[in-house]
Amino acid sequence: MYAYASLNSLFFLTFFITTLKAYAQLQDPIYVGHVCSNRISTNTSDNSNVGSVLISLSSNNSFFSNGSNIITEGQNHDKVFGVFLCKGDISAEVCHECVAFASKAALKRCPGGKEFLIQYDECMLGYSDRNIFMDPDATTAIITWSNQNVTAEQSGRFNGAVVSLLKKSAEEAANSKTRKKFAVNKSDFTLSQTLYASVQCIPDLTSEDCLTCLQQSIKKLYFNKVGGRFLVPSCNSRYEIYPFYNETIEGTVLPPPDPAPPLPPVSAPPGKRKNSTKVIIATVVAVAISVLLFVAVFSFYVTKRVKKPHDTAAEKDERDDITTAGSLQFDFKVVEAATDKFAICNKLGQGGFGEVYKGILPNGVQVAVKRLSKTSGQGEKEFKNEVVVVAKLQHRNLVKLLGFCLEREEKILVYEFVPNKSLDYFLFDSNKQSQLDWTTRYRIIGGIARGILYLHQDSRLTIIHRDLKAGNILLDADMNPKVADFGMARIFELDQTEDNTRRIVGTYGYMSPEYAMYGQFSMKSDVYSFGVLVLEIISGRKNSSLYQMDASFGNLVTYTWKLWSNGSPLDLVDSSFRENYQSNEIIRCIHIALLCVQEDTENRPTMSAIVQMLTTSSIALAVPQPPGFFFRSNHEQAGPSMDKSSLCSIDAASITTLVPR
Repeated sequence: MYAYASLNSLFFLTFFITTLKAYAQLQDPIYVGHVCSNRISTNTSDNSNVGSVLISLSSNNSFFSNGSNIITEGQNHDKVFGVFLCKGDISAEVCHECVAFASKAALKRCPGGKEFLIQYDECMLGYSDRNIFMDPDATTAIITWSNQNVTAEQSGRFNGAVVSLLKKSAEEAANSKTRKKFAVNKSDFTLSQTLYASVQCIPDLTSEDCLTCLQQSIKKLYFNKVGGRFLVPSCNSRYEIYPFYNETIEGTVLPPPDPAPPLPPVSAPPGKRKNSTKVIIATVVAVAISVLLFVAVFSFYVTKRVKKPHDTAAEKDERDDITTAGSLQFDFKVVEAATDKFAICNKLGQGGFGEVYKGILPNGVQVAVKRLSKTSGQGEKEFKNEVVVVAKLQHRNLVKLLGFCLEREEKILVYEFVPNKSLDYFLFDSNKQSQLDWTTRYRIIGGIARGILYLHQDSRLTIIHRDLKAGNILLDADMNPKVADFGMARIFELDQTEDNTRRIVGTYGYMSPEYAMYGQFSMKSDVYSFGVLVLEIISGRKNSSLYQMDASFGNLVTYTWKLWSNGSPLDLVDSSFRENYQSNEIIRCIHIALLCVQEDTENRPTMSAIVQMLTTSSIALAVPQPPGFFFRSNHEQAGPSMDKSSLCSIDAASITTLVPR
């Protein structure tokens, strides 16, 4: 009985550890881009084969350790080819997670399309009615660039250094004796700057075809940008000025160990065959007993679970979430000590959801501590569950939530510390605007777009920010943008049903008309806010500042439309740029912003389309119509006599006040 109980405990402990491990690894892959063919199939057999290919790719566990798989479904004209290729330095578990995520995304991003290719940082996945995955000359491609240009002085030398590094890596990958045709390298460009490169081929390619594919891709890369990647169905190349791979594998590959060859059969000598038979029988009996014992233990465990009538699958999910939440929970005393008891000198700012303090944890890590206001109507369990949801959102352009703290009425969120304050700290200060040149602002626009796209489309669930503004864009040490305060509407459990809410959050001037007036929100509400934000980034002016100067201007949106209609959009440009900007980039960004602030939500582009517009100059843009103008008269802005329940919130919750760090 004691042994039986011990085995039961051991089984439960193993199950528990496995569950925790699965949660620890559960992170969304980072979306890069996708291509969906405009050749649409109406053949139900084709669509069925696509579904079969996606299921096979994402469920055949034997191939994830190899990092790739190519399969086919159907016959003749109904044939569908499918492939996945995982980055050569990730584990089989991460590979599986990425491929499963990509398979689900394929059905949403390319319904009915005959050819599809999607890329994440961790893997790529595709299908086609042609075998493009073994063709080094295939033209389907995903190309992405950094928004940062190489300086004119360094351009020639930078080009040569990157080409040399990529060619070296291509030869190593093509000539690799291992299963994974993957190679990475780095080289010193200057005393303070290092170049990093990686290349990879579909493992089934011959060495010659792999080298041909990589050499062709290198020729198509655009080396006046500090980073870029080129992916075709059979190979991919990437270079950056920061490490984006496991640096312990430079100049080599990360193959799984080749399986040992099977031993040749050996016939037992005649005199020993009886002994061999006895050994085999004993082994079979021992295995059978072990299996029966395991089944008995498992049945006992399941029986105990069944006997609890209220122990439903939903409750199990809740317990698992709370278990995960436990690993994210900080002790209040630790948070209090980190912020020196929330000292005023550590206060970074105050927003609609609470005050923010700088803190230093006992291990020396700097954090930003958001002490939430006590207006959340959630209980402890609901708060923890929402924190778990937000903590799982991982993207380079989102501020990372590290954990939370709960004690009595205190609800505290602990974020990574972002050193360069928020965008509005620089953007609207005449003395600091010059620190944000056009190249930096263009990179910020692209980063914000990618962060919001992740929330809308590439994370496990749709998150609508609802308070996208300059004060909620933080800047890291390299002035890269990180979107903050996403998920606050979830954590605060606002009174909402589907796409309507009776409590409006946000900042006046950034809110779309349908949200501010009627409480209707959607992803297109964030698109409107993004459009206003882009105009502020280009002009260095707040949306409301023009009205304060001259009521005839209206707001920044109105003013921009007048300039656009008059054929003088460059009059909007921040004077601190002087002549150091590319007019075609700025005009295109103004054009995109005007499409974002259209009054009719149907006329606003999706964030996916916006990212493509920003990164691919060849995409034609629609002609903008007059935008949704939304501003009030002086009498309405006075405030005391306005009905606060009608239009939008003018609560202090919608304003961010910054204190120097």
